[in-house]
Amino acid sequence: MTSNGRKIDTKTVEKYLESLSESYIIYQAKRYDIKGKQYLKTLEKYYVVDIGLRFMLLGSGQADAGHILENIVYLELLRRGYDVYVGKIGPLEVDFVTRNRKGITYFQVALSVRDEKTLERELRPLQAIRDHYPKVILTMDDDPEVQYDGIRRINARDWLLGLTD
Repeated sequence: MTSNGRKIDTKTVEKYLESLSESYIIYQAKRYDIKGKQYLKTLEKYYVVDIGLRFMLLGSGQADAGHILENIVYLELLRRGYDVYVGKIGPLEVDFVTRNRKGITYFQVALSVRDEKTLERELRPLQAIRDHYPKVILTMDDDPEVQYDGIRRINARDWLLGLTD
């Protein structure tokens, strides 16, 4: 709003976000400090229930397939019964830290990691985590599953369809 030259009070934004969350139009993913094992009170992220709302507000010219994929994965993780958080380890962010009765799983989501720099960027936060819980990178790359020191890179479509474990 402020980038469009409009003044808006922080409390007003908080009320709107709270109302949208209570009406299940958006979901809030709280931040979780992986190293300190604590929930953080700031910098949460929001995911929309219906991608069509995003297109309506931003227009189809503003479509970012990577963010849309991240939104889809978030909703699927919720559907599968996970508690979902946005992870923080030092200055790095892990897209999703998930918990269920089986334990914790870490997820990074990227449209593609075929570019070496992008792959390194997506691996870095997962490599910084010093526990032995599963770590997964989901991409739309149509490649066979690959592992990088125990970090699985799998096709997001296969994962969404339940074709991977």
